[in-house]
Amino acid sequence: MVVRWGRALLFLDVDGPLIPFGAPPPGGYPSFPTGHAVANPLLDRIDPAHGPRLAALPYELVWATTWLDDANDCVAPLLGLPPLPVVRWPEPSGLEGTHWKTPALVEWAAGRSFAWVDDEIGDVDRAWVAEHHPGCALLLRVDPGRGLMDADYVALRDWGVR
Repeated sequence: MVVRWGRALLFLDVDGPLIPFGAPPPGGYPSFPTGHAVANPLLDRIDPAHGPRLAALPYELVWATTWLDDANDCVAPLLGLPPLPVVRWPEPSGLEGTHWKTPALVEWAAGRSFAWVDDEIGDVDRAWVAEHHPGCALLLRVDPGRGLMDADYVALRDWGVR
């Protein structure tokens, strides 16, 4: 059974997809607005161009990160995004081999179609979601050294408009 209403959800991790762990591109990213205090030194790795690209995707954006409300306070303004809903994490499920976020995201989606962008997704997560989620799901693993790339946006766009 496929459950689908409204736009699909896009669960966004911050560390890895939006804050790559590799070196920033030569010359860095565009400067942040004047007066913006970067409280976390990793925030200077965020490419502000991700904001308009994410906003243009056919999804309802949701933070799925351990940054929790700090994603809205620190990350969203750098991307030019409005405050987004935030997934609150329960205690890890202890499911063998699955990422600790997987069951919580399936529960949060409540049958809605969703895409999940993270750097720690594996085949066990895909299999678990396929077995336990009645809606459509795209689990997109992003290279944490590079973050979201053009090909990732194409995959998200194409999947979201199917």
